[in-house]
Amino acid sequence: MTINLPPVYEPQKVEDKIYQFWLDKDFFKASGEKGKRAFTIVIPPPNVTGSLHMGHALNNTIQDVLVRWRRMQGYDTLWLPGSDHAGIATQNKVEEHLASEGYSRHDLGREKFIERAWQWKEEYHSRILKQLYKLGVSCDWSRERFTLDEGCSKSVREVFVTLFEKGLIYRGNYMINWCPRCHTAISDIEVEHEEKPSTLTHIRYPGAGWDGFIVVATTRTETMLGDTAVAVHPEDPRYKGLIGKKVILPLMNREIPIIGDEYVDPAFGSGAVKITPAHDPNDFEIGLRHGLDVIKAIGDNGAMTSEMGGYAGMDRHEARSRIVFDLEALGLVEKIVDYSHSVGHCQRCTTEIEPMVSLQWFVKMKPLAEPAVEVVKDEKIRFVPERFTRTYLNWMENIRDWCISRQIWWGHRIPAWYCSCGEMIVSREDPTNCPACGGERLTQDSDVLDTWFSSALWPFSTLGWPEKTSDLQHFFPTSVLVTGYDIISFWVARMIFMSLAFMKDIPFEEVCVHGLVRDSLGRKMSKSLGNGVDPLEVIDKYGADTLRFTLVTGQAPGNDQRFRDESVEASRNFVNKIWNASRYVLMNLEDFQPVGLPSSLTRHDRWILDRYNEVVSDTTELLEKYELGEAARGVYDFIWGDFCDWYIELSKVSLYGKEELTKESVKSVLYFVLEGILRLLHPFMPFISEEIWQHLPRKDGEDALLISSWPEPVGEMKNKQAREEMELIMQLIRAIRNLRSEVGLPPGKKSPVILRAPLAILSFLKEEQVFLERLAWVDKVYFMDHTEQKPRQALTALVEDVEVYLPLEEILDLPQEIARLEKELQGVEKDLAKTVSKLSNETFLEKAPADVIEKENNKKAEMSAKREKLLARMSELKSLNS
Repeated sequence: MTINLPPVYEPQKVEDKIYQFWLDKDFFKASGEKGKRAFTIVIPPPNVTGSLHMGHALNNTIQDVLVRWRRMQGYDTLWLPGSDHAGIATQNKVEEHLASEGYSRHDLGREKFIERAWQWKEEYHSRILKQLYKLGVSCDWSRERFTLDEGCSKSVREVFVTLFEKGLIYRGNYMINWCPRCHTAISDIEVEHEEKPSTLTHIRYPGAGWDGFIVVATTRTETMLGDTAVAVHPEDPRYKGLIGKKVILPLMNREIPIIGDEYVDPAFGSGAVKITPAHDPNDFEIGLRHGLDVIKAIGDNGAMTSEMGGYAGMDRHEARSRIVFDLEALGLVEKIVDYSHSVGHCQRCTTEIEPMVSLQWFVKMKPLAEPAVEVVKDEKIRFVPERFTRTYLNWMENIRDWCISRQIWWGHRIPAWYCSCGEMIVSREDPTNCPACGGERLTQDSDVLDTWFSSALWPFSTLGWPEKTSDLQHFFPTSVLVTGYDIISFWVARMIFMSLAFMKDIPFEEVCVHGLVRDSLGRKMSKSLGNGVDPLEVIDKYGADTLRFTLVTGQAPGNDQRFRDESVEASRNFVNKIWNASRYVLMNLEDFQPVGLPSSLTRHDRWILDRYNEVVSDTTELLEKYELGEAARGVYDFIWGDFCDWYIELSKVSLYGKEELTKESVKSVLYFVLEGILRLLHPFMPFISEEIWQHLPRKDGEDALLISSWPEPVGEMKNKQAREEMELIMQLIRAIRNLRSEVGLPPGKKSPVILRAPLAILSFLKEEQVFLERLAWVDKVYFMDHTEQKPRQALTALVEDVEVYLPLEEILDLPQEIARLEKELQGVEKDLAKTVSKLSNETFLEKAPADVIEKENNKKAEMSAKREKLLARMSELKSLNS
């Protein structure tokens, strides 16, 4: 029976069918079998705010490669999927949607708004699920979780209450980052800083009861209305006598004290600084030390507060300009200078952050951070690449208390209730009355927790904690976390300290860090640049395997990668190469049954099996080190180069010959290597590998490639002699082809070739004569001992100890060929001169995009190399013609 594959591989017809086959058979489900080695990954939960982007595609592809590989190695593999409620981000999306209908969340009220948010979640969760299916991820969907589901909510409340009971969660008025657009506090790591040009205004504060003034400088004149002191260094001789006196705050005509504090740098500016405890973190700390009033100049909406006199209600940026104008009118501006400084912006909406004092909930970080630092220093958790260990430690060793309350409605509501008697109740269960007065009119805190609070519990809350479930016992700690370097502080650090606090164990053993996927010019993909690439569009056009292989081969651990169309097309070509090679093998396996490798093997067989063993060992070793890109490239080189370009071509000579024993031997090796290739390829390209594997003749009981075993080196196949001899044969064939190409001989025009070498080499080359002739496109190979006289009028090449001669008498008119090469050289030199001229043009270099300049430089290098090659060949032909 002949087993045929369709002539063309159509991923659109194959991939959905294969994925449904895997789902129907429940192949992704972990068994939870006691005593079986577990390999666990928890998915970094995507936000339910929209579609997956190329970064998600890379992250999930890396995870799927690892999961499929470990599953084939026999591990009880759990890849636990889920999604994140993404508090602020989702609330913003739902509010935008409501605004388009003419409503605000306040029009709906909290309960109705949350209903709408759940509707949004269901819609976008469904989209994300379909996208992950399309990518081919092998998650255990029976265990899917959501950060707001019942189990995760129970975990969150348990953690909050426990930390509160231990004094590690507290509530108070402290400095926080406030987003006037999102109307909520955000944590330090949700603030992105950007260097911006500004001005530094030097303002005179007149003395109160003494002549003169003190000059202070500020970039934010709008905050001066809330000043409650001017600070100087206590040892600064210029101001030492003024400490304890007062100045008049301009525009507000309020007297404020001059204080001495060692925080002040006497060398900066005038050596005197304005103190606004309500709007600067450092000023807040100074205010606490000196018992200063806290006067809020800017409100939650980014406008000046009602206490700010004539500036009340003004936008803070408008007030900044107006205050400078008014100060100049009073003659109180000494000078204004250009100044560049770092300005914080909300990570989600890019609005300029307002530091302000606010009543919020905080986690006391130092007691939690210390053990989390030690486990990384002790290498109980390992970052790959290792350089990201420093990123983690820098953050954790300098961490500040974490503001965890958010003034939004979508999320885990803080489990704290307030009674009119003043009592506050923090409880695991909703209280029905006040334990202090017995009152039943309790009001729950309106704030919700930072999204990252629930995400920090993800490795153990998803496995059933706080219950002692069998999954928790079997699959925790998890094996590896795959994540981008941009959320080491946001997420990785928090999972580590929360797991140590509540599981008394690390959450994962290793952290595999990958970079960003950038566009072809190296720019970050963004809506504003319009340079984003939708992974689904690539999948629809080329198939998921093509996208996955492009992403994997383009990445090195921790480094950013560029997404290029030509890389996608190269991966698509590789898919087609695999398909066509498999079709060839299957067409030659009529009535074949796999019974193992034959005892008698040819030189070619020993060589391909030796290379197969090498690539199996190398791939396994590279995957162990998370060098997925190198592993995939090694598999690519073996399949395209060794197997398709060489072994398959060599096999055609045997399969189309007359020797039946040789045919059966070649069939066995073709089958063995192709089947092994499909196993190696499966983690990277699961769809095409499974589709081909399903067409292979195989033993009963093997249902799917996905659950088959990972390949291992076969026997003692390492054969140095076969490898060295085959390397020589391949180099000779390449050399002969190159010589023919240089004189313009097409493959169809046969020619003789002479090989001159020592007798020891000639003896085995003669055994390969028919293969040399077929693959080098020559009609006859002649052999000469190296002691015989060299041929005349022949192009030559040297391959190790073998001299290659291509006689020119019968195939080439030397004067005509020299003339042709001279004409070609003139064209190359003309094009080269144009390129050199363009690259010498300063205007071109200044205005042309970087990729255009790079192309011109590449063109110059290619044409220069071609010119040198033509000159060398012309010189050789002229010497032969003389």
